[in-house]
Amino acid sequence: MNILKFTPFNSSVDASFWQSLVEKKLNILKLSSESQVIQGYYTHAITATNEENETLSIPSRFHIPAEGLEEDSHVKMGYYSCKGTLVNTNTIEEFRTIDKNQLFQQVTEKIQHAVHTGQALRNPNELGSFLLLTFADLKKYKFYHWFGFPAFMPTEPWTLLHKQDAIGTDLIESIKNMKDNWPFFTIKKNQHVLPLSEFDSKDCIIGFIDPATSADSPGWPLRNLLYLVYTVFKLRKLSIICWRPHQIDSSFMIQVQLPETASYDGLKSVGWERNVQGKLGPRLADLGPLMDPIRLADTSVDLNLKLMRWRLMPDLDLEKIKQTKCLLLGAGTLGCYVARCLIGWGVRHISFVDNGRVSFSNPVRQPLYQFEDSLHGGSVKAKSAAKNLKMIQPTVVSEGYDLSIPMPGHHAQTSDERLTQDIDKLSGLISDHDVVFLLTDSRESRWFPTLLATKYNKIVINSALGFDTYLVMRHGARQHKHQQEELGCYFCNDIVAPTDSLTDRTLDQQCTVTRPGLAAIAGALAVELMVSLLQHPDGINAKADMSSKQTQSSGSILGLLPHQIRGFLGQFSNMLIVGQAYEKCTACSEKILNAYSKNHLSFVKQVLKDPLYLEEITGLAAMKKESESLLDDWDVENDDEDDF
Repeated sequence: MNILKFTPFNSSVDASFWQSLVEKKLNILKLSSESQVIQGYYTHAITATNEENETLSIPSRFHIPAEGLEEDSHVKMGYYSCKGTLVNTNTIEEFRTIDKNQLFQQVTEKIQHAVHTGQALRNPNELGSFLLLTFADLKKYKFYHWFGFPAFMPTEPWTLLHKQDAIGTDLIESIKNMKDNWPFFTIKKNQHVLPLSEFDSKDCIIGFIDPATSADSPGWPLRNLLYLVYTVFKLRKLSIICWRPHQIDSSFMIQVQLPETASYDGLKSVGWERNVQGKLGPRLADLGPLMDPIRLADTSVDLNLKLMRWRLMPDLDLEKIKQTKCLLLGAGTLGCYVARCLIGWGVRHISFVDNGRVSFSNPVRQPLYQFEDSLHGGSVKAKSAAKNLKMIQPTVVSEGYDLSIPMPGHHAQTSDERLTQDIDKLSGLISDHDVVFLLTDSRESRWFPTLLATKYNKIVINSALGFDTYLVMRHGARQHKHQQEELGCYFCNDIVAPTDSLTDRTLDQQCTVTRPGLAAIAGALAVELMVSLLQHPDGINAKADMSSKQTQSSGSILGLLPHQIRGFLGQFSNMLIVGQAYEKCTACSEKILNAYSKNHLSFVKQVLKDPLYLEEITGLAAMKKESESLLDDWDVENDDEDDF
């Protein structure tokens, strides 16, 4: 007795499919282990010629294409599609311990249901339902996977009664002219090729597209076809054509029989694929060495952030953070720490403005610079910061601009042409970015960027350092409708114009003398404040939270959204302060904006020459005179009282 044997499927997975799985895992599935519909296909075997001009038979592989997760993906003629079940586990331990037999049995029952309901006759592809169990190590780009191709086993095997190698010419021509893409078919009276549902045991024979190349063993799809024939047509003996379209000479007809004592009771099935060692076990697709390291780094950054969203904060809009363009005015200690924290949040566009050079004292406190950057007079800070940031995260878009910021009271012999260039360049940079960080080391250097950011209605995050104190604040948006409800800028609490604070300073005044950990704390708080603001539905117009009692009512999903954070490292404490917009502010008031708009070059030149000009425009000078006059009157009255 010759037992009928079958050639099992050998699987292959398109490398692009794994990338599609990664994207779906990150953006849709997250921590879900819910099964997914997956599409695969097989085709007929082919022949090839080697260098010695020998003809080789290459068996078909069961293939998962790049678009395998798209249920409506188109399958080309000559490819035989099968829908399967994908189960992706969250850990390697779950992959090892999951009840694989139960999953396998569920797919087996699905095929059985299709056969018993007649669905398999209307759509024979149902006979090819399969299982794919996976674990995706997203950090290393390793993909563990195990295919299961369930096939029914009778209590006793089918026997091979006869094998006919030569198929009649008329029969060959009939099959070759088959117009439809049927994996299983029936031939009536050796002439008409019909769908499987038209089978009649009286004058029909059954055929299938055989993906195998063995001369003795037909391919795996025949196993479930025999189950259907036995269950639906009640046949124990039949003839089958194993059709190999690209190897017609190797096609053959077999006559098979199931013993009278045999049956398909108990739903016993086999079909777990063996690994490359020939053992029952999963396979590994290690794409790490094949991936572009830059792309791997980019994906890994996104992964760390999306893991945060999966478990803790599903509403976190990471794409909004990623697309935010940040301009850092100042590439010193604060600028370096802010930049590092920004790329940690996935920001991909960071620009630096600074006109200084890296000195020997910088690298130990400013983490974007190395010792080599301070040699030969020091490299330009802004450009070095951008270059070194790309070395940390290659996909970041970063540029450095060696640019002087016009400052009140700093009247230098600068030509109108150069000053115009500086104004236009800084104006263009602020206009082109979404968030402006003020991180410079003097009060007056923050004035002009504050004016421009107000003009273009940009988010401004301001940070300033003392020895063991710091300020982190966001500027409010100037709508000029509800003055008392608007949050102020860095200059709104002052009643004096910013003046030259850099000239004639001692050595300790020339350097930013702070505790080493202060800038890291302030820089991190500045970035976190920006991110919280981006997640607030009102954005730049968001009101200020003042105490922890407001956490539940805050509009930002990340918690409190303060206006100002004043920190004291000596006491390890923070204060949340709200400062309202001031109608006489020398940087963001409507009078200043109007004066700048009328003639920006003339206005800036006058401010550089005489910063008190700002007090004249805003009315601060007049207010001071009134105060002094009242004080003089009060002193006179007191003198009169003393006479008595």
